[in-house]
Amino acid sequence: MPETLIFKSELLETHCIVDVRTPLEFAEDHIPGAINIPLLSNEERIEIGILYKQQGPHMARVRGLELTSHKFPTITHEVARVADGKNILVYCWRGGLRSKTVATILELAGFKAFQLHGGYKAFRNHVSSYFEDFTPKRPLVVLHGMTGIGKTTLLSILNKDGESIIDLEGLACHRGSAFGSLGISQEHITQKHFETILWNVFRNLPDKRPIFIEGESRRIGKLYLPGNLYEVMQASCKVWCTASIETRVKRLTKEYGKEEYRQELFDSLLKIKKKLGGDKFAEINSYLSEWNMEMFMQELIVSYYDKLYYKVREWKEDLVLSMEEFETAAIELKNFTKKYLSKN
Repeated sequence: MPETLIFKSELLETHCIVDVRTPLEFAEDHIPGAINIPLLSNEERIEIGILYKQQGPHMARVRGLELTSHKFPTITHEVARVADGKNILVYCWRGGLRSKTVATILELAGFKAFQLHGGYKAFRNHVSSYFEDFTPKRPLVVLHGMTGIGKTTLLSILNKDGESIIDLEGLACHRGSAFGSLGISQEHITQKHFETILWNVFRNLPDKRPIFIEGESRRIGKLYLPGNLYEVMQASCKVWCTASIETRVKRLTKEYGKEEYRQELFDSLLKIKKKLGGDKFAEINSYLSEWNMEMFMQELIVSYYDKLYYKVREWKEDLVLSMEEFETAAIELKNFTKKYLSKN
C-alpha cells in the first residue's frame, strides 16, 4: 500500500506531481506543474460511472481492471520519464482507487510513489481557503484609472524592473471591459483554474516587495475575483492614474485598431447599443465602418467608458499619478510606494 501525503504547497517543488484523472477533469483545473497521465479516458470514466450506479462497485472495479490493466506498463514508463529521479505524488479526484492503483503499480516497479490524501478535492479546498480569508504576503498597491490609461503597460514595466506584480487581466485572459475579449479568449479558463493560477502567482511572490495590482471590479469577463480579494484591494493603497484623452485615444487605437479585430469590434459595439442609444451607436458605428479609429476610440471614451467606469468613487486615492510617460510614472510610483509603506 502506498503512503499518503497531506497537500502542502512545498510538494510542488519536491515531487513530480502526476494527475491520473481524465483529460477533461485535468482541463477544468489541476495542481500547478502536474503531468496528466490518465488511467481512464473520458469515455471510459463515464462507462465505469454508469456501471457503478447500475450494477454496483464490484462490477465497476472488474470492468475498470479490464480497461486499464494493459496500460500499466505504458503508464509506468511515462511516469518514470517525467519524474526524472524525483519522488512521485499521484492524485485523482478524491484520493480513491485511480490514484491508489497507479501509486501501487509504481511502488511495485521500484519507484518511491505517494498518494495525495483527499486528491484534487483536498487541493481545491486549500485554494478556496487561501482566498476566503486572504492576507497577502506584502501590502497591495492598487492602480485605478480610466480605460486607455495604460495600467497594464505600467505593470509590465514594473515587472521588468523586478517589482512584484499581479496582472489580473492577463491571468483572466480578458481586459475587463465591453471590448476586453478582442484577440483573446476565456473559453479555456474555468473559474477553478483561474483561482488556481492566481493562488500560484501569489504564493511565488517574494516576501520583501509590495505587490502592484490593477484595480478591477469583482468580475473580469466571465470570471470572478475569489474570496475576499476584492475587499482587500478596496482597503489597500490606492493610486489614481491619469492621462489626457488624446493620449488614451492613441493608446487604445494602437491596442485595438487592428484590421483583424474589425468584426469583433463591431460585435462588441453591438452589445452596448442600448447603453449608447440609437443615434450615438449609429455615429460611433460610422467611424468604425470608415475605419476612423481615432474618432471611434474618442467617442467610446467620452460616450461610454467615462460615463460607466468610476462614475462615483467613494474613496480618496493615496497618490495621483500622471501616466503621460510610462517610465517617469514607474519611477514616481516606486518612490512614492517606499515612502508610503515606511509610514504605514
